[in-house]
Amino acid sequence: MNIKFRLILMNFMQFFIWGAWLLTIGAYWFQNKQWSTSQFAAIFSTMGIASIFTPTLTGILSDRFINAEKLYGIMHLLGALTLCSLPMVTNPTTFFWVLLLNMAFYMPTLSLSITVAYSALKSQALDAVKEYPPIRTWGTVGFIVALWTVSLTHNETSANQFYISAAVSAALGIYSFTLPKAPPMLNKQTAKSFTTALGLNAFALFKSSRFAIFFAFSLLLGAALQLTNAYGDTYIHDFNSNPAYKDTIAVKYPAIIMSISQISETLFILAIPFFLRKFGIKYVMLFSMIAWVLRFGLFAFGDPADGLWMIVLSCIVYGMAFDFFNISGSLFVETQASPEIRGSAQGLFMMMVNGFGAFMGSNISGWLIDKYFMLPDGSKDWHGIWLSFAGYALVIAVIFPFVFKYKHNAALKYAIEHA
Repeated sequence: MNIKFRLILMNFMQFFIWGAWLLTIGAYWFQNKQWSTSQFAAIFSTMGIASIFTPTLTGILSDRFINAEKLYGIMHLLGALTLCSLPMVTNPTTFFWVLLLNMAFYMPTLSLSITVAYSALKSQALDAVKEYPPIRTWGTVGFIVALWTVSLTHNETSANQFYISAAVSAALGIYSFTLPKAPPMLNKQTAKSFTTALGLNAFALFKSSRFAIFFAFSLLLGAALQLTNAYGDTYIHDFNSNPAYKDTIAVKYPAIIMSISQISETLFILAIPFFLRKFGIKYVMLFSMIAWVLRFGLFAFGDPADGLWMIVLSCIVYGMAFDFFNISGSLFVETQASPEIRGSAQGLFMMMVNGFGAFMGSNISGWLIDKYFMLPDGSKDWHGIWLSFAGYALVIAVIFPFVFKYKHNAALKYAIEHA
């Protein structure tokens, strides 16, 4: 089987697993269980908590002790078991701990999938910068297919979304053991210091001001990503309480509307090589930050009827907001970090985006909404919520170009120009 097709299938299932519940868990939480907003903020912080430690830990393991594809498979099999347990939970506290355990298994697979893909491509003498973005596009397709599956089967508020996700997770776990070998690059014989022996070399990247600033903004944009993941689908669902919008297509099938964001991702992923070649990583990242401002700002003024075009445009802009930092960021790390710490460096990137960033975004947003944007009737002031998020993204966009002093790197430039 062609290596590209095998990696496409891996990416499709990788993001199908997440797409089956990530954007609809809010509807399950509020519409089905009717648990509180503050508790929901804690629920969405699970991926942040898990990502603080587990991607870096598994990166160290894949760099030193175990093949990345084997570790990847084990994590997905364990993740399937925890997903099957979620529908049995009857209180929010237990739900938090079970989901946290699931996230401890799933979040490391995001960086492990990159390690496996880059290793497989390089083993075939293929250029990762050129070949990986189109392959990763199929991960987004998997996310979209999952959203549509859950929405069209009317499982947005049902526990079945977790069973659907678990089935694909188990299938990917088994499939992972057939993927090309991605052996550890750093062995015990080459360990010359305590940090090298423990596989903590990647943390030395923080000594570089370029990497330190890159990781700091990774954290800040990780918080922005968490805001849209946590509240996007729920925001549209809440229009159901207004008779003027109750029968609109967007309110009937909010997950399908939100899937436009992922459709947009597929287009912007393919555009990454052009933008990197034309503008360089610094400005591509800046474009991402500006796109986040538009993403939140358009949500603030949109509605499912006359303002539907703003919601749709917000979803289109999301493709640039997400891809121009997350995908380009992983390529930046791949070309800047030495091969022997590639797994742990990618894990460190994921730790900042999906770990500290997600944790900060979940908890601060939950507190902010409860304190300032809850109306007397118990509904949320979505206009104010999205405007405050847009303001946050705008501040980041204004500061970034003045502190990230970076010229287009020769290695990255060469790889792009020969893509």
